[in-house]
Amino acid sequence: MAAAESDREVPSALCTEFLNFSAKDTALKWLQVTDLYKEVYQHLARYVPKIYCLGPNLNPQSEDLLAQLLLQAPLEWYLCGEDPSTGLAKLEQNNQPSQLCGHVFRVGEPTYSCRECAADPTCVLCMQCFLGSVHKEHRYRMTTSGGGGFCDCGDTEAWKKGPYCQKHEPNISDSCQEDPLAHLSTDMIARCYNVFAIVLKYAVDMLTWDKEDELPPGLEPPDRGDTYYCMLFNDEVHTYEQVIYTLQKAVNCTQKEAVSFATTVDRDGRKSVRFGDFAFCEQAKSVIVRNTSRQSKPLRVQVMHSSVVAHQCFALKALHWLGHVIGYSDALRRILCQVGLERGPEGENSSLVDTLMLCDSKMWKGARNVYHQLFMSSLLMDLKYKKLFAIQFAKNYRRLQTDFMEDDHERVVSVTSLSVQLFTVPTMARMLITEENLMTTIIRTFVDHLRHRDLQGRFQFERYTAQQAFKFRRVQSLIGDLKYVLISRPTEWSDQLREKFLEGLDTFLELFKCMQGMDPVVRQVGQHIEMEPEWEAAFTLQMKLTHIISMMQEWCATDERVLIEAYKKCLTALTHCHSGFTDGEQPITLSMCGHSVDTIRYCVSQEKVSIHLPVSRLLAGLHVLLSKMEVAYRFPEQLPLSELSPPMLIEHPLRCLVLCAQVHAGMWRRNGFSLVNQRAHSVLWLQIYYYHNVKCRVEMFDKDLIMLQAGASMMDPNHFLMIVLSRFELYHIFSSADCRKSYNRENTNKDVVQQNNTLMEEMLHLIMMVVGERFEAGVGQVEGCDEIKREIIHQLCIRPMAHSELVKALPENENKETGMERVIDCVASFKKPGVTGRGLYELRPECAKQFNLYFHHYSRADQSKAEEAQRKLKRQNGEDMALPPPMLPPFSPLFASLVNILQCDVLLGMLGAVLQWAVEPSGGHWSESMLQRVLHLIGMGLLEEQQQLKNSSEDHDVSFNFTLKISRPGEAPSNTASVLALLENLQNAPHLEVHKDMIRWILKMVASIKTMRELTASTYTVTASGSHGQEEMVCDKDKAERKRKAEMARLRREKIMAQMSEMQRHFINENKELFQQSLEELYASTSTSLEHSPTSSDAALVCVGPRRSRPREKRQVVTCILCQEEQEIRADSKAMVLAAFVQRSTVMSKNRKRPPHDPEHYDPLFMHPDLSFGTHTGSCGHIMHSHCWQRYFEAVQAKEQRRQQRLRVHTSYDVGNGEFLCPLCECLSNTVIPLLPGTKGSNSCEQPGLGQWLKISGQQIKAMHSAHRKLQPVGVDAVEETVEEQCPATENFRIDYTPMSPYSSTIKEMLTTFGTATYKVGLKVHPNEQDPRVPIMCWGSCAYTIQSIERLLVDEDKPLFGSLPCRQDDCLSSLARFGSACWTAASQPSVQGHYIRLVAALIPDPQVETSPCILDIDMLHLLVSVVLSYGSVHSQDSSGLSVDAVQLHFFHLITVAHMVQMLLTSGPEEVTMEQESGGAEREEEEDICALYNTLRTHLGSSLPEVASGWHLWRCVKTGILPYLRGAALFFHHLNGVPTPPELHALCPGQWEVLCGYLSLPSNLLQLYHSQKELLEPLLYGWCSHPGVRQTLQEGGVLVSFPRESNSLIDLPDDYSALINQASSFTCPKSGGDKSRAPTLCLVCGSMLCSQSYCCQTELDGEDVGACTAHTFACGAGVGIFLRVRESQVLFLSGKTKGCFYAPPYLDDYGETDQGLRRGNPLHLCRQRYRKIQKLWRQHSVTEEIGHAQEANQTLVGIDWQHL
Repeated sequence: MAAAESDREVPSALCTEFLNFSAKDTALKWLQVTDLYKEVYQHLARYVPKIYCLGPNLNPQSEDLLAQLLLQAPLEWYLCGEDPSTGLAKLEQNNQPSQLCGHVFRVGEPTYSCRECAADPTCVLCMQCFLGSVHKEHRYRMTTSGGGGFCDCGDTEAWKKGPYCQKHEPNISDSCQEDPLAHLSTDMIARCYNVFAIVLKYAVDMLTWDKEDELPPGLEPPDRGDTYYCMLFNDEVHTYEQVIYTLQKAVNCTQKEAVSFATTVDRDGRKSVRFGDFAFCEQAKSVIVRNTSRQSKPLRVQVMHSSVVAHQCFALKALHWLGHVIGYSDALRRILCQVGLERGPEGENSSLVDTLMLCDSKMWKGARNVYHQLFMSSLLMDLKYKKLFAIQFAKNYRRLQTDFMEDDHERVVSVTSLSVQLFTVPTMARMLITEENLMTTIIRTFVDHLRHRDLQGRFQFERYTAQQAFKFRRVQSLIGDLKYVLISRPTEWSDQLREKFLEGLDTFLELFKCMQGMDPVVRQVGQHIEMEPEWEAAFTLQMKLTHIISMMQEWCATDERVLIEAYKKCLTALTHCHSGFTDGEQPITLSMCGHSVDTIRYCVSQEKVSIHLPVSRLLAGLHVLLSKMEVAYRFPEQLPLSELSPPMLIEHPLRCLVLCAQVHAGMWRRNGFSLVNQRAHSVLWLQIYYYHNVKCRVEMFDKDLIMLQAGASMMDPNHFLMIVLSRFELYHIFSSADCRKSYNRENTNKDVVQQNNTLMEEMLHLIMMVVGERFEAGVGQVEGCDEIKREIIHQLCIRPMAHSELVKALPENENKETGMERVIDCVASFKKPGVTGRGLYELRPECAKQFNLYFHHYSRADQSKAEEAQRKLKRQNGEDMALPPPMLPPFSPLFASLVNILQCDVLLGMLGAVLQWAVEPSGGHWSESMLQRVLHLIGMGLLEEQQQLKNSSEDHDVSFNFTLKISRPGEAPSNTASVLALLENLQNAPHLEVHKDMIRWILKMVASIKTMRELTASTYTVTASGSHGQEEMVCDKDKAERKRKAEMARLRREKIMAQMSEMQRHFINENKELFQQSLEELYASTSTSLEHSPTSSDAALVCVGPRRSRPREKRQVVTCILCQEEQEIRADSKAMVLAAFVQRSTVMSKNRKRPPHDPEHYDPLFMHPDLSFGTHTGSCGHIMHSHCWQRYFEAVQAKEQRRQQRLRVHTSYDVGNGEFLCPLCECLSNTVIPLLPGTKGSNSCEQPGLGQWLKISGQQIKAMHSAHRKLQPVGVDAVEETVEEQCPATENFRIDYTPMSPYSSTIKEMLTTFGTATYKVGLKVHPNEQDPRVPIMCWGSCAYTIQSIERLLVDEDKPLFGSLPCRQDDCLSSLARFGSACWTAASQPSVQGHYIRLVAALIPDPQVETSPCILDIDMLHLLVSVVLSYGSVHSQDSSGLSVDAVQLHFFHLITVAHMVQMLLTSGPEEVTMEQESGGAEREEEEDICALYNTLRTHLGSSLPEVASGWHLWRCVKTGILPYLRGAALFFHHLNGVPTPPELHALCPGQWEVLCGYLSLPSNLLQLYHSQKELLEPLLYGWCSHPGVRQTLQEGGVLVSFPRESNSLIDLPDDYSALINQASSFTCPKSGGDKSRAPTLCLVCGSMLCSQSYCCQTELDGEDVGACTAHTFACGAGVGIFLRVRESQVLFLSGKTKGCFYAPPYLDDYGETDQGLRRGNPLHLCRQRYRKIQKLWRQHSVTEEIGHAQEANQTLVGIDWQHL
């Protein structure tokens, strides 16, 4: 209670004080005092607790107002020395605007980075600067900001060119950098200094204050009450749900309040959850701590005195104020920076800025955000102080990072995240490296935090706890900082920079030494391992360091001295590592082919081996740079090349590659769990996968290969190959003297043979790579872009690829660039996408010759796909099937000796052995892929020799003589055949058909090279072409032969195709029934039905009225999709049904604001012309017996019950709502429509005219009125009297006669089923088959579906008939016939009651009280309902009056009513439309004027005067067309009359044909003028309805005709406009907070705050998200949304169904970017947007969701209702 009382008292006390307060006087007083600090503190101590924190509910508006007047105003007066409004304006006027933009990004705001000009990817522009810059014409990347960074416009170091936008372009005049303080008087400077020092000190003291119950000296309040807050703080450990649950228990609040508390805590970092005395708050604290300390550390809660909280609130306000004030002038900004960085009395690191930074992790989120913002707008915007701040930041770096490790907040809200603003500035980064030794500091801090080592000092990541994993993630941010420091390479080096960089490199090598050989593995033999080792941490580390390693090498490459020193240091480190690696390995000697080498005994399959070798790989990278920068040739004396031990260099990389080969060979299976369905060697297999993966391979696999190349280039090739054989454990096979024979019979164990075969294949592949991979600049003589070209070519050799796939397949550099754009156009051509799919790059044909089947970055799967694709291509082009190796660039001199591997004895011995095994294939101990590799190697040797011969000058003899070596047979004792002889043998081997082309190619090459060698130097050029000719002749013969074969194959194909199409035609002819009887009406095409119509063939077709055409009755036979039985459709046979889906719809709504009706009491008899919601029925067109369907549906229900007990997840359909999937096409359905036979029209005699019919109709209605009254007990006399009156006239109308239903029991049952379903869905009520509204809903659904289909046909420019798919045709005719029969299943009096009320709307009836006015009725709905309900009346009529005549009279009447409706709503004419028409339509114009004037006589001034008949006739003719087309569709399907051929195409003259088909005169006004005296009273009745005058005069909702089709909203062409719009959208419920998932409704354009607790609302007793709630308000349960931040379209239907759909925005490569991960600019693709619009207009969204959920089961598990 105490709180409430004080609440009431305070305002009055404050008011008096507030009225007497003068900011000016206070400021003048402050100017006089000596101790300003003490004076200001007293003022704050007095006023702050009186303004802030006075009760449980804070009132920010009044608090801010009072703080401005009582606290900020005196400070501003003091600062300016005059009225702040003029003083600050003067400052602003004198200020030179900054060239830095400095706009701080909001969460989700679009940011732009130029891929061509940005110094690094962190340099970004805001939208305004980007649009005014040169970069919008460049290749740019667009992303959304996480909040907190700022725009780099104006920062010359951030951009290679175009640093300024138009707005921030510097003036020439102010180029001289003068001191901003020059404009201020010394007095002003002193005052500013005083104010800033006091306010900043106050803010820092309060925000870093950690006592809960007392205040800093000088701020103690004069009077202190027992008022406390229980303050809850944010952490990243507890979930929203835990916090909400705990708060409900602790402070006894509702769920809504708890959600609000949790949202605020998450946003601001803290929130008071209780206010009162100390004990009251302490009790809440203990409950919260107790409830949250079970699983983890408890939530942080403090009980704080209200005065402490008040001062902290004002401290934040003070920082905001400082940020605001310095915005007026750069001078003030500089003074604030000076104050902030000034050292305090405690010496180093004691400035206010240091204090804030070092206390960062103790502050709450909101406080951190505020002071970070202030740093950005002050320190980072002033270049001088930015530098000083950076130095302080670097000095404190280690402490800040250590604090961050212990902090439980994300990095975004930590001060450490400011590193990106400082370290990415190149000059500053280098200054910090040289002055503060930043590089070493970062790496040391990093190494210190990874404390787990093994005995050798290597990192050990075994069995990580959650806490360690959390810490490891935090440590990785240090690598990010190191990346920022290294991201721009120096162009000039100072001695100091060299020294500090190399010192940093030393520290880096220390880190690498801890990684070299970490996580070693030993092959498991016998049983599987019990526990898989932890491996992810090591690989994460490797991935994170990949770019750092590359950048280190790039820094070394810019300076020769640094490179040489780095190489030496790295070599020393590697030697140090190797000294620790010798595990007592025994030396052995290997001999083979007359060569021998000393090495050590080591088996990868038995000893420890590690995949992590960063020191070796860094050395490999530097070794390549020595070659690339030519340092190796220019300063050989400075390099320790003589000290290198090649066997040591290759040892560990070779082991690594052997490990990969053994894993592929399945030798390490037992190192994984022995689970079924899991790759047995899972962990190892994953390591190998990452080792080769594009993210790691640059610094892993590629460098290992280079190291092997470096080692091999310094060794005898025979020695190198023997060591390789030994490590592959294949030495014993090839070294025996008679290996060619003995291997066949040696191992009988099938597994071992298989393993050895795979190992041999892998080893041959390795040799190919060592000799053939020359596309790294430095290894081969190539440019940097050649490597990328080759990568792209080999990716496109697999298949055409989209841009994003290519980008994923190429390694990215530190700037996230692949370099692809530079070269893509010369190797590939781009093919644009259609309405689906994406744009693809296809390889240019001329690049196919560069294809290498054994490309080193192919996985096995890629290799087989590429081989297949290339062979297929060759087959199509009629070329031979060989895939020879491509031409290769020459090696750099440092690596030149590698080619000798191809002609060394050991390799030739191995090749000969494999070929010998292939000649005698009985042993089976070789494989085809082994042979294929051997042939490829021989091809490489031949190509190398050919190239050397071509390039050699006359005086140089070519030492590379591969042909000679392969032609030489073995030495004397064994006399083995030469390689060439074996090849000639193999050429005709029948079991090697596949390789024939390749062998032939090799033999041709050999012949060609021999010819080249034989030619003397003088005749070389002439005869070379001759030899070419000879080769070409052979080629031509081959080509001709292949051409002939291809031609024969083509003829054979054509013959087969012809036979097939003949068979198809035959089948169709024999099974015509099948193809035609699935159509529900089964009348043949228009022409045939015309021939058979009873009238003469030239008589026009008419679909309504006594003259309607009567098609020949046909049997309708259909087949049930479930039991495949045929069945004729008859009224008395078993019911056949169509699967159908009924849904509520607002697709055609012209008024989305109409409030939803109360389903229990709503009367749906009349549809308003705004069609605000209707019921749509669609069908997939599949037909079943009703009993088959019932059995199927029962089975679905039973299955669903069983599934729910087991799984409890949603399916894509809701059985409880009667939903099921069509058994054939799996289309979502929720009911079935019975198929009924067509109605037989009676060819009756003369029918009554309009007058007579009106009379008969009136009598019938009176009779029905009286009969219905009898059913209700009223006064007896009255009833008798009426009957007396009526009896004579109604002898042919038997009101008491109850007709028999013509339908079988199953059909009756299905009539009820469909009727009830439509009623239940359309009104959202429980099913009730007795409800009188059931037939009304069915008629409405029929009319609405017809209208919807008519609009679709117009929108797609399709003719009215003949263009609908048969499923829609069948659905319409079933609906129309069902409508005319549904009265038989309802109570006859109630249907007749509906009929009476419907007719009363046209022919005023005194006994019907509430008839709507003519402006409130949709005429097509009225027509359909009246025609379909008439059956119930006609069944009692025996007068011979035909249904056709009645249909026609109703149709004419309603048509006239519709014309009147249009004339009443036609707007004033447009002057531009005034035209003189010819005589053609003069009659219509006169008639329409006459009718309009008649209406004016009835309505007077409510209707404006219209002079132009032409305008009125235009209005009526265009306005009535949709109604006439709808009527034509309705009567065609109801009466089954064939349609005129003119309406099957969009040709002129449609109006006349349509009118003729509908039995109307083409001048519709004749309907009125010919029956004027009959219609005049009706006209008067319509106009005199009070609703008409009221609507016209009050400007009620008038629907103008024709109703335009609704479209989805217009979207901007550029996606960033949408992102910008969304970033300024704030959540409507949580006080200006940015929405995290802004979502745009594409139907009405509302922006919603999706997927958040704040905007959940209750719907039918369930909490739903903003989107779900909106679908029910806007789309009757169906919604189409665009999730702006994800660039993703969301379809929702009901609460449980939804799916994601491809957005209509594409980048320049024809791809969508869901999640905005790639950042390419996106533009609207209109075709794709039209496709989404078409789905919506067709009511297919729910169907699309169903299909998506069936195809992707993960969609079913999503809680769509929370979006």
